[in-house]
Amino acid sequence: MTTYEARAIGPDALKELRETDDAGRPCVPYTATEAGSPLRCCLRGNEAGERVALVSYAPLRRWAAETWARPGAYDEQGPVFIHAEECEGPAPGRKGYPFSRAGALRTVRRYDADGRIAGGRLLEIPADEERGYDEAFAEAFADPEVALVHVRAVEYGCWHFEVRRA
Repeated sequence: MTTYEARAIGPDALKELRETDDAGRPCVPYTATEAGSPLRCCLRGNEAGERVALVSYAPLRRWAAETWARPGAYDEQGPVFIHAEECEGPAPGRKGYPFSRAGALRTVRRYDADGRIAGGRLLEIPADEERGYDEAFAEAFADPEVALVHVRAVEYGCWHFEVRRA
């Protein structure tokens, strides 16, 4: 089975978000008092005591700027947690998919090369978490029109990570 790569927010976007987020608001860092918020810069949960920020992020808008896609009304933004200062990014050799636990609900949303929604599905993460994601991504990319996939939390609708066609 093909293994797909979860992509975090890139370093250039993070640099900008740490100044002004995609809604035009200044970044407001704080010290986390609890652990577990999903950091989209390094694809892990935060630790208590780390400096983090909750910012508005427009993942499709940023992808469209790279590819000249025109998502139109599908361009949306939402809240994500990031480290307030530069971090190492995702751990090299990290196994599995981030923010994954059996029974959690995720939306696997597909986009075409123009940035329009090209379908999606609800994924209840099975006990074999990696296999469940791999099957959902294989299903998505079986459609030649699909250019990328966003994984989102169902409970909050927030963006977790991106997978692109290899």
